Amino acid sequence: MKKKVVVTGMGIISPIGCTVEDFCASLKAGKSGIGMIESFDTTDFDVKIAGEVKNFDPTVWMDKKEARKMCRFTQFAVAATAQALIHAGLMGDADADGKRPVKSNAERTGVVMGNGIGGFETVSESMRKLFYDGPRRMLPLTVPMMIPNEASGNISMMFGTKGPAFTQVTACASGTDAIGQGLDLIRAGRCDVVIAGGTEATIVPFAVGGFQMLKALSTKRCNEPEKASRPFDADRDGFVMGEGAGVMILESEEHAKARGAKIHAELAGYGATADAYHITSPDPEGNGGANAVKMAIADAELKPEDIQYYNAHGTSTEINDPTETKMIKIAFGDHAYKMKVSSTKSMHGHCIAGAGGIEAIACILAMRDGFYPPTINLDNPDPNCDLDYVPHKAQYGEINAAASGSLGFGGHNGVVVFKKYKG
Repeated sequence: MKKKVVVTGMGIISPIGCTVEDFCASLKAGKSGIGMIESFDTTDFDVKIAGEVKNFDPTVWMDKKEARKMCRFTQFAVAATAQALIHAGLMGDADADGKRPVKSNAERTGVVMGNGIGGFETVSESMRKLFYDGPRRMLPLTVPMMIPNEASGNISMMFGTKGPAFTQVTACASGTDAIGQGLDLIRAGRCDVVIAGGTEATIVPFAVGGFQMLKALSTKRCNEPEKASRPFDADRDGFVMGEGAGVMILESEEHAKARGAKIHAELAGYGATADAYHITSPDPEGNGGANAVKMAIADAELKPEDIQYYNAHGTSTEINDPTETKMIKIAFGDHAYKMKVSSTKSMHGHCIAGAGGIEAIACILAMRDGFYPPTINLDNPDPNCDLDYVPHKAQYGEINAAASGSLGFGGHNGVVVFKKYKG
């Protein structure tokens, strides 16, 4: 019999809210977090919009000295983790160094953080200094700040976890796969508690320029940015870059009950596949993603018709949206037309590796409060995207099981399934 794994805490940093409750309110209101890029000069760029996290102060969550040693993606991850630990009742008292060890067995507490790209702002600045000023002028902490595993490493150090500390790098599926790996670690008996989620901060010239050259980003609506991210709409013209982190505390049910924790949901299933098709495009037949959905549902010991809400990858790109629609139809059969499907990227943009963690939390909040997050800007549905995408406004109704899917460059497909917890 599979060990039951539950969610006891959540934390979030996003363009539409930097606390779980602010994020939830924005989802219900259909609020857009997309605006003009403020973090750098976009004069020479076709892309001028993004979902930036505004007014983020890392020193609210960590010592200023520690914050200076971290890139923005790591700061996001640490801040979201602190929120999640507080929410779970696992945040310890500060020690002499200002760090706050978790109130659980450190050797049985793990970290799995998804990250796709790492610290591009540090890479960019050090490359500039290398070219113009020589190697002795590069940032001293270039390497430890830029590498993707520094998010999980810093979380481990900040909160004193001594179990495994892993980093999932499966592009835009990284956050979802990290949550799935956390599930597996607890089921395998390697951990009692796992801090799991995803983080990304790529709204920098190098990343935006790179995605612009791929023709992947929206450029048509720079004069009305809040309308630019429009998944499943016939007038979509690319995704909108977002940033942020979504982190949850996973525990074995036994461990959570023993300490009297409040349980917010059960993480019941996980599925992962590879398309073996193309480095940037999903398999147009949708079979790889569909198989990941089927695996996650079977792992959760559910049937397709038990899923009432599916949080789609829904990037607002020409290729993804009809392919994902086909994928959902293969996985769910006739039930695809009966359940609710939506893309919250319409509001917060595509947060790359952060997307999986953020969108998994959206599923848990949807179950908790009985609402279906909307797909805003769905004014003119693509005829090839003919499911119920909850256009414009949130809808309300009881949700007992929800799934979230993520598709990444390289053909990575990850899906997680949550159930409303019934002790």
